[in-house]
Amino acid sequence: MAAKLIFDPSQGHMRYVCGVSGSGTNYDRIYERDPEKFHLVFSNAPGCAGVEKAKNRGVLVAALDSSRYFKDMWGLEKIPRYGVERNSFDMALMTLVEQNINGSPDLICLAGYDLWIGDWMAGRYFPRILNVHPGDAKKYVGLGWRPTAKAILAEERAVKSTVFFVDASDDGGPILIQSKSLPLSRWDAELRDIRRFADENGVRTLPQFREAAARKGKNLYEALENVSTKIQEMLREEGDWKIYPFAVHDLISKGRVAVDGRTVFIDGKKMPEEGWQVDEYGFADKL
Repeated sequence: MAAKLIFDPSQGHMRYVCGVSGSGTNYDRIYERDPEKFHLVFSNAPGCAGVEKAKNRGVLVAALDSSRYFKDMWGLEKIPRYGVERNSFDMALMTLVEQNINGSPDLICLAGYDLWIGDWMAGRYFPRILNVHPGDAKKYVGLGWRPTAKAILAEERAVKSTVFFVDASDDGGPILIQSKSLPLSRWDAELRDIRRFADENGVRTLPQFREAAARKGKNLYEALENVSTKIQEMLREEGDWKIYPFAVHDLISKGRVAVDGRTVFIDGKKMPEEGWQVDEYGFADKL
């Protein structure tokens, strides 16, 4: 099978949609890169700040309250990841999206959307769903500060963020681009005791570290969480917020990205599993 462009600009202007559930800061960065490009914002949390930002910009919004939906429709207090109930919500929300833009979106950007994508949605739209991960998605999965903590314990010298195509796995879809490395040496002083404890106890994973710290009566797990959170906030600014808009507007919308199965091509060049490396290629117009 030949690689197929995610979007072909010869067919017209790209129409993208952004999913938000909270502050909408990732959406802000994507929007600010090209405010004139047509898009819609969808949400499972109608009252969130991201939705209000879209409305204030005069942007179309499609919203369906996930908590009310699952409680009223299915009698569920907890939102399921899989199954008929979950797929029904995704179908309902994406029907609203497609009705509002009169067709299927060219690209779906998850910009702080707090629901895992269900099987139906992943199958229908792959590889047109994009997300950003606060770490090296090839090595360190997990939510929030955990990918950074895992990298610290694995003795990495730097961390980076990842934009990837969403499939039915947990952040395991094909990688499009990874940000410039953020050196952990900036936090050497705060990491000194954490690293020493990890070395002395021979722990290199997060569960091992937590267990060892609890056993020894050390309050280092909380310290690891705090410094990892601080590093992640910096990584969002220097990583996520640079590569996500670049991926949407400078790569995909310009017809530079194609996918064949799990293999990503940019400007016709096959990418490694780690995707486009900003460390190596920068933000060049062409490879």
